[in-house]
Amino acid sequence: MKYNGEHLFYGELGHGFAVLSFVASLVATIAFFKASRNNLLAEQKSWIKLARTAFFIETICVFGIFLTLYYIISNHYHEYYYAWNHSSRSLEKKYLFASFWEGQEGSFMLWNIWHCVLGWILIWRAKKWEAPVLMVISFAQVCIATMLLGIYFFGAKVGSNPFALLRNELNAPVLFTNPDYLQFPKIYEGNDLNALLQNYWMVIHPPVLFLGFASTIVPFAYAIGGLVKNDHSWTKYAIPWAAFSGAVLATGIMMGAAWAYESLTFGGYWVWDPVENASLVPWIMMIAGLHTNLVYKSSGYSLKSTYIFYILSFTLVLYSTFLTRSGILGDTSVHAFTEQDMTTQLVCFILIFFIPAMVLYFYRSKKIPTIHKEENTYSREFWMFIGALVLCLSSIIITAKTSIPVYNKIFGTNVAEPEDPVFSYNQIQVFIAIIIGVLTAITQYFKYKNTSKNVFYKKILTPTIIALAISLCISFFGNINYDVKGAGFMVAIHIAMFAAVYGVVANFAYIWIGLKGKMKSAGASIAHIGFALALMGIIISSSRKAVLSENTTGIALLQKSKDYDPAENITLFKGIKTDMGKYDVTYTRDTFNTSNHKKYFELQFISKDGKDKFNVYPDVIKNNKGQEGNSANPDKKHYWNRDIFVYVSAMQNGTTDDTSKFRPVDMKAGDSVFYSNGVIILNSVVKNADSLNKKLLPGEVGIGMNMTVITKDGREYKAMPVVALKDNQLRNIPDTVIAQSLIIKFNKLADADGGKIELGIKEDQSIQDIITLKVYQFPFINVLWIGIIIMVTGFILSIIQRVRTMASIKSSKKRILVAEKIKA
Repeated sequence: MKYNGEHLFYGELGHGFAVLSFVASLVATIAFFKASRNNLLAEQKSWIKLARTAFFIETICVFGIFLTLYYIISNHYHEYYYAWNHSSRSLEKKYLFASFWEGQEGSFMLWNIWHCVLGWILIWRAKKWEAPVLMVISFAQVCIATMLLGIYFFGAKVGSNPFALLRNELNAPVLFTNPDYLQFPKIYEGNDLNALLQNYWMVIHPPVLFLGFASTIVPFAYAIGGLVKNDHSWTKYAIPWAAFSGAVLATGIMMGAAWAYESLTFGGYWVWDPVENASLVPWIMMIAGLHTNLVYKSSGYSLKSTYIFYILSFTLVLYSTFLTRSGILGDTSVHAFTEQDMTTQLVCFILIFFIPAMVLYFYRSKKIPTIHKEENTYSREFWMFIGALVLCLSSIIITAKTSIPVYNKIFGTNVAEPEDPVFSYNQIQVFIAIIIGVLTAITQYFKYKNTSKNVFYKKILTPTIIALAISLCISFFGNINYDVKGAGFMVAIHIAMFAAVYGVVANFAYIWIGLKGKMKSAGASIAHIGFALALMGIIISSSRKAVLSENTTGIALLQKSKDYDPAENITLFKGIKTDMGKYDVTYTRDTFNTSNHKKYFELQFISKDGKDKFNVYPDVIKNNKGQEGNSANPDKKHYWNRDIFVYVSAMQNGTTDDTSKFRPVDMKAGDSVFYSNGVIILNSVVKNADSLNKKLLPGEVGIGMNMTVITKDGREYKAMPVVALKDNQLRNIPDTVIAQSLIIKFNKLADADGGKIELGIKEDQSIQDIITLKVYQFPFINVLWIGIIIMVTGFILSIIQRVRTMASIKSSKKRILVAEKIKA
């Protein structure tokens, strides 16, 4: 059958690029391998030339895949399953890139692109290490290319083709009997981008994170090259790359945390989600490797450890790929992919790198230079190695806890998650933080090889006293009284605070004492300051995080559950100012944005003293992709010392039909009547009082019923229904108690002699728009973000310093060679 409106050329072109990229990367791998093993210069150059040509073709193909798929998505060619499933015609254009990497195939392409970019930089800069390093990267490209093939090999599907046609993927045979199936509304519009990903952070966060993931292969490739060639000089070239990887991966991780903070409603930026952990662990291992690499460069110790850490860092990236793309975390993470079962292929991806790397390491281990003399405990290399071991231990613990779903799958067990998953991590990692914080403070005061005890204690004494004084002030006057998890954990938090302050103070002091204020050489100290500040921000913002939205109304839209506590979610009625402790909050209005399909709520906060007034605009978007309900996007009010974090936890539109009726009740002054949530008292009948004047029109006289509504939990509300009289015409003016969904009106005079009147009482849930609000306060959270920026800045300064040092050494060697030639 011929289908109308299909654009088949682009899919064939894209898939052709995918197949050719696989072939080209395979050729490049073989050629680089041959070049690395060939000692004849002429043959080596020939293999290098072939390898570069193949790598160039591979690069063209990788970018061709990307551009072709983006063209298909941006033009809404929904005959392709990937374009239909991850975008829609109504999706804002700024989110088209996010739809590109929502699926597995797009994220693999992103990984491929960064490998190509890094590969060309290495071809330019790596010199003698080009062949062995590019051999590893090209082989990784081969493996990633298989993820995009979508072909069957001996009955087994290899990869997933991003250019597969919708009619071949969607199980709807009746639909595709129509040659104009593309005009069906659901097909024409598209399946849309996941509501949670419609955020600007998801446009910029994945590329940065995947650059971090991709960059971990460079130190790994240098290590493999060193083992293959039995040459350990690679370590000096790997240091800037390890620092680069650490900087970019840290930036990507914290961008993800910022996305979670702005888009998710778990009230924070980190909850030890399995996918968060899967990105954090390779970074921790890379930092461990960077420090042991520096130790080896300066002292000759820790070379074996450097090999292990770099191998594990890249392997853990592959393991994180398995966790997020195998579907094994589908029920435990909001980040994981669950569409394609690529478990076997992903496991092979891990093993095909990890097993040969470890076999090669153990085969060469006896030839790896090792200093058998133990390090001096008053040496820098000793404490840097201890720090690296602690980081490694942290990685192992996080990986073990994150891998519970994997254990359950492999062994058929049913090990449950801890009741409080966040605390199960925090109770261990807080002690890791203490050790690392102290080590970042003291280690730079040691010299390599040996340090005089007197000199060390003399230099470290003043920063220690200052840090102790500051941390004690924070502990006593900073209101850090987080005793929810017991006194022991609270003590650990205070010690961790000292360690963080110690790290900041001691590294500042070292810049001025040890480095004489030379900021160009202070990259490591600046990175340590940033890390310590981030640790301070985490401790303060987490331990002093407070729920401000205490529900003073007693009304809840949802039942209590794991994710919703009515006592911590304040109910707001549209247009009604509501007491929320420190603030009075008013739900003033809401609007629906037709371009992004979000409903925005304008909320006005006014402090009780009147000095602080601001508006926030949280929003909700209807869930898609088979999920029910709405996704809430928080909004925040930023101050220099805190954030007010607000999101809508539930909502009820007051647009339903009013089916309830007024219930007639005879009452006289002093009588009471029950309603579903309490009692209504008629206090008195008021005639022509000043309190009525605002409700009366000119010339009218009125009678008001002064009433009190008392709820079951003792809250009181005033009501004053009125009847107005003018020229023998009656006008009824009901009164509404919005918080109780009550309408009270005057019906008629029931018994003039007995003083009884008939009132109408109606309970109606459709009176008003209602929302419930969750509000947190995060004190000093800006310290965290500032700390990350400073830490990354320190990494960048270190990279620049290393590159300049290497260039200076290279230049000096050239001058020496020229001088020797002149003498000869």
